[in-house]
Amino acid sequence: MSNRVKGFLLIILGTTFWGATGVVMQYLLHEKMFNTAWLTCVRLICAGIILLAVDKLIYHGKTLSIWQGKSVRDIIIFSMFGMLGTQFTFISTILYSNAATATILQYLMPIVILIYILITEKRKPMFRELLCILMAITGTFLLATKGSLHTLAISREALFLGLISAFASALYTLQPRNMLKTYRSSLVVGWGMFFGGFLLAFFQSPFDFSGIFDLKAAVALLFVIVCGTVISFWAYIESTKYLYPTEVGSLASIEPFSSVLLSVLFMHVVFGLPEIIGSILIVSTIFILTRR
Repeated sequence: MSNRVKGFLLIILGTTFWGATGVVMQYLLHEKMFNTAWLTCVRLICAGIILLAVDKLIYHGKTLSIWQGKSVRDIIIFSMFGMLGTQFTFISTILYSNAATATILQYLMPIVILIYILITEKRKPMFRELLCILMAITGTFLLATKGSLHTLAISREALFLGLISAFASALYTLQPRNMLKTYRSSLVVGWGMFFGGFLLAFFQSPFDFSGIFDLKAAVALLFVIVCGTVISFWAYIESTKYLYPTEVGSLASIEPFSSVLLSVLFMHVVFGLPEIIGSILIVSTIFILTRR
């Protein structure tokens, strides 16, 4: 197997698991009545511990080295607003809508990053950048209203939290860049997950569970933690060794499409023509922005 084929298989595995995880979390929230904060807290703490343990086994490095100097402030900001902010708002959006809608709204993140770059570089957008902004606005409108000027097709809570999720995802992407120049990605993300979950535990104890916890729920939760967090993260990072960044960015769009497909097949979510067009418009911006 060539390295490029290996890279393509890894990114497909990682993004498909991410898309499936949203659907599984929808099952836990809607069918098993899991608490949003509890699910976020347990997912982050458990996945963080696993990632840090794997990092220790593979690299035999100092896992506490990130907690020194300027990086202490950076990892706290990343944990609180990047990791916890992204996960909590994304899972909350699923609660108020569904996994497909939450994933599509979160994929407004590249547009948020683009606007941030335009502001910080004090320049006007190029034609394709302006086109992507207009496509994202139109796509969000169609997804949220089904094309109606008078009513929302999703709840206000879902729209608000979904947009906040996109901003938090942008921070998650941009903020740790300096740390990643010094520390391994598994160390940064592992501590970001664990400390983000630790902070949330002050408000929602991981030992205070409410909902239906049976064998199906346990298997679903295990999938979310292991496949949807640890394995998907590892596969995504490994794929960057074999593929160009533009290829990784474009193939990451498999996640929202897999989320939509699995939501329709297993959760009986209905997507009309306006929502389909809106979703395609939003996801298409990834291909345009990552084109070399």
